[in-house]
Amino acid sequence: MISAGDFKNGVTFDMDGNVFQIVEFQHVKPGKGAAFVRAKIKNVMTGTVLERTFNPTEKFPLAYIERRIMQYSYSEGPLRYFLDSETYDMVPIDEHKLGDNFKFVKEEMEVKVLSYKGVVFGVEPPNFVELCVTKTDPGFKGNTATNATKPAVLETGAQIKVPLFVNEGDKIRIDTRTGEYMERA
Repeated sequence: MISAGDFKNGVTFDMDGNVFQIVEFQHVKPGKGAAFVRAKIKNVMTGTVLERTFNPTEKFPLAYIERRIMQYSYSEGPLRYFLDSETYDMVPIDEHKLGDNFKFVKEEMEVKVLSYKGVVFGVEPPNFVELCVTKTDPGFKGNTATNATKPAVLETGAQIKVPLFVNEGDKIRIDTRTGEYMERA
């Protein structure tokens, strides 16, 4: 059990049959009246974010999210198949549960599959991935002081902005949390 007064960012707890994760919290002590905790919480199953106030003495059961490392194998229609590296089972996951940052995952890449009580609700790709640029305008030297960018298509089909000096065929490193170009690989 965790009390609202002990909330910290990233903590997951069960409330009204749903699993929530603390995104942001703030302890408030007004000049008049009792203290309270204002929190921004995210439903991990649906992705909706709520703002709520809690009494600091309210208690909630902790929710333990299982994170298993699996390898992305292939896609078939709306399903993406993952290979469990311990049991060698193929686990199908609906593409709607994968999130926006899954566009940086290519076949045979290892990811963390998130589940609660056996129900899969998301996939966490690695924080940084190296992908090949398959389509972009020709690069040219110079003009680096302006921080100018151009669109590029990666081998997974994702589109991002890259510096002007990046060419087709270059391997680049991407931060999957922000979707931004980091450096050449």
